[in-house]
Amino acid sequence: MREICFDTETTGFDPNTGDRLVEIGAVELINHLPTGKVFHEYINPERDVPEEVVKVHGLTNEFLADKPKFAEIAQKWVDFIGDDGIFVAHNAAFDMNFINYELKKCGYNTYDWDRVVDTLAIAKSEFPGARNNLDALCRRFNIDNSARTFHGALLDAQLLAEVYLQLLGGDEPSIKFVDNKNTHQIFNKNTPKVEIIERHFNLSEQEEENHRNFLKSNLKNPLWIKDETEVEA
Repeated sequence: MREICFDTETTGFDPNTGDRLVEIGAVELINHLPTGKVFHEYINPERDVPEEVVKVHGLTNEFLADKPKFAEIAQKWVDFIGDDGIFVAHNAAFDMNFINYELKKCGYNTYDWDRVVDTLAIAKSEFPGARNNLDALCRRFNIDNSARTFHGALLDAQLLAEVYLQLLGGDEPSIKFVDNKNTHQIFNKNTPKVEIIERHFNLSEQEEENHRNFLKSNLKNPLWIKDETEVEA
């Protein structure tokens, strides 16, 4: 399964009132683990960045002035996501609204919401009443976020990839969050279901024999061997 953990930085809160993207960072995951393939672009928003927003992400008008406009990197973004990429974002509605606004403005197709995993929704379900922003989740899972002096899209996407793995169960996730329609997606669900993934192990005859010998040597009247003898009889 291919997923894209991503984050955006913007000039404000709402693209419909004139706010624009100034940065996109994304990390590719295969089966929930980073592959090393990333996407990162600073973007000229074609408008001023408010001073109070610069204090959040540190991206000034001067810094962004010579960066490409979104229309110039749109195809690169679309190619990176591909047709099979599932989006993973924290407070996904915010980021997806900006991405879809910019794509539509450039004449590209927008992304469907059923391709989106919202880690904030998962965290709220797992830890109701707790702080569930990215910094709080990093602290909860002992993820080093000391480099996060400003909000930065690529760094946040990389941290999110680590947080997402922990939300799924850690280094060897055995559960995944699902909704009623799709086994890998959750968007805007207050109470996501949990699906237990069955794990099957094929043992050799020698391994089975070693196991029987271990039971005989270490357990008194082991139930498993008793049942096996009764079946054979």
